[in-house]
Amino acid sequence: MSKLLSVFGATGQQGGSLLYGLLKRPDVLKTYRLRGITRDVSKAAAVALREAGVEMVEGDMDDESSLKTALAGSYAVFAMTNFWEKASAEVEINQGKTMADAAVAVGAELIIWSSLPDVTAMTNGKITGVKHAQARQYSATIDCAQTYQKRQNDEGKLTFSWNWGGNVPTPMIDITDTAKYLIPILLHPDEYNGKRFVAATAWYTAADVVDAFKKVTGKEMQFIQAGKGSTGLELPPEIEKVLQESSGLMEEYKFYGPTGAEDVEWTLAQMDDPPTTFESFVRANEPWGF
Repeated sequence: MSKLLSVFGATGQQGGSLLYGLLKRPDVLKTYRLRGITRDVSKAAAVALREAGVEMVEGDMDDESSLKTALAGSYAVFAMTNFWEKASAEVEINQGKTMADAAVAVGAELIIWSSLPDVTAMTNGKITGVKHAQARQYSATIDCAQTYQKRQNDEGKLTFSWNWGGNVPTPMIDITDTAKYLIPILLHPDEYNGKRFVAATAWYTAADVVDAFKKVTGKEMQFIQAGKGSTGLELPPEIEKVLQESSGLMEEYKFYGPTGAEDVEWTLAQMDDPPTTFESFVRANEPWGF
């Protein structure tokens, strides 16, 4: 009998990418049947998943009883939180605890947590304001890097921005690769029990991104360093602090800390399907509408 994998954030980028990626893997589907958890099963993204073969159920991350119902019968749970939805570490921590406690309560044997590095520990207390990283340390298995994204400025020119310097090597990932990182864990849970997968395709500087884009499309891309004074936005002080300390995290600690490169290399060696390079991402998303 197949085991049940329940996925939080099913209608979002990460959870949805995981489900669609697993649907393409017959070897995984021999072992697992898929359930997506969302607040509203009537939304278009939920309907599309259901039509693709995913069982869709409703669950509220602020309500443990609803999550116990949503997770009933689960062998494995993929859990994630969204700090930026309410920009509150307290809310995110409570939601994380609620999900973890509900998963344990229903007898789940495998919990895979989409997380970020423990920044305060990694920097020996030097950086404490990256709340969206600290809030995810209740349980952690998968650390995720910056995602490839498209943006345009008011003039219609393609731009991308970080709030750190363009010469800083930055770990990046195509969010549609989410399943590639989790499949080894799902197929060999005993082997990877307690392990941390550090997910990134590679480290890219701003110049690497610009050059790759031009190589594929023949068009120019512009890098803009975001941050205080350059975004044109009036941001709350607590969000400004997060952005400022995120910059320090990248420039001094390279996001994943001193062992980041080694950790990513180990993670990639576990995968049976290579990750999407930035060049491949650009090619797959053509035409670029400008």
